[in-house]
Amino acid sequence: MRNDDKMMSRRQFTKQTTTVLAGIPLLHINGAFASSFSTANNKLEINLFSKHLQFLDYNEMSAQAAEIGFDGLDVTVRPKGHVLPERVVDDLPLAVEAMKKYGLKPHMMTTNVWDITKPEEKQVLEAASNAGFSHYRTGWLSYPEDVSIDASQAQFAAQAVKLSEVNKDLGLVGCYQNHAGNHVGAPIWDLPPIFANANRNYLGCQYDIRHAVVEGGKSWELDLRRIQPFIKSLVIKDFKWGIKDGVWQPINTPLGEGMVDFTHYFSLLKKYKINVPISLHLEYDLGGAEHGATKITMDKKEVFAKMKKDLTFIKETWKKA
Repeated sequence: MRNDDKMMSRRQFTKQTTTVLAGIPLLHINGAFASSFSTANNKLEINLFSKHLQFLDYNEMSAQAAEIGFDGLDVTVRPKGHVLPERVVDDLPLAVEAMKKYGLKPHMMTTNVWDITKPEEKQVLEAASNAGFSHYRTGWLSYPEDVSIDASQAQFAAQAVKLSEVNKDLGLVGCYQNHAGNHVGAPIWDLPPIFANANRNYLGCQYDIRHAVVEGGKSWELDLRRIQPFIKSLVIKDFKWGIKDGVWQPINTPLGEGMVDFTHYFSLLKKYKINVPISLHLEYDLGGAEHGATKITMDKKEVFAKMKKDLTFIKETWKKA
């Protein structure tokens, strides 16, 4: 595990002290310890992406995630998510209350936040901090056609500095996902220059191995080597190339049935001493749950069984790696 020996902000110290005095056992871990998240014996912290349980309410999703065996939920706080941004102050505490009721950790959430000058985006982060979250996925970025890539990266880098400063004040770690396609970060080498002047303890990469292999092919190991100092959280999912509608494209699969060599990948994570919060995504057919549907066409028990299978795969493969 990596340890970053940095002082916590005064606001974060006050929040943690208040939590202790209130007798609440779960501490909101600040950015100084963001990379040292798992417990002893190299145990993983695996969260289920709540997008796949949006057919359930907060109580039901928490109960089911706990029964399957997850440590927590990566809560969607975005348009069409479990928590709508405009309702975050009222609804996020309700989601956290349900999670804690079933012993789940409110550590991860997925947002559209990047431009912290927008009051509505800052409000999401303030609510997350108050609710005890530690890690959040930021919004994605795209390169405008009428602006050079170099100029765009300079703009994004300036925004990253401001975002990391706010994250530090709130005790949060922002994580930008490398997403395949015409997104910033699809070529992983985009990201280090953008993060270069930001506070690395409070802003980094949510490394997605599925998207990295789609874009990196056989060079994904070099990509991982380049980005590994910036990794703050992980997304786990799998895919294979196939023909759909007459076009070659990535087709999502259950873990272990696609092109990602998880045994080798996990061995590299261990080599680099990366053990950060994980979000499990299931993007293959779940009767609509893979897309965040509020009504699904697959029996719920079958959906839960697939989630359990992928969770078990991660745990067993990690032990072998």
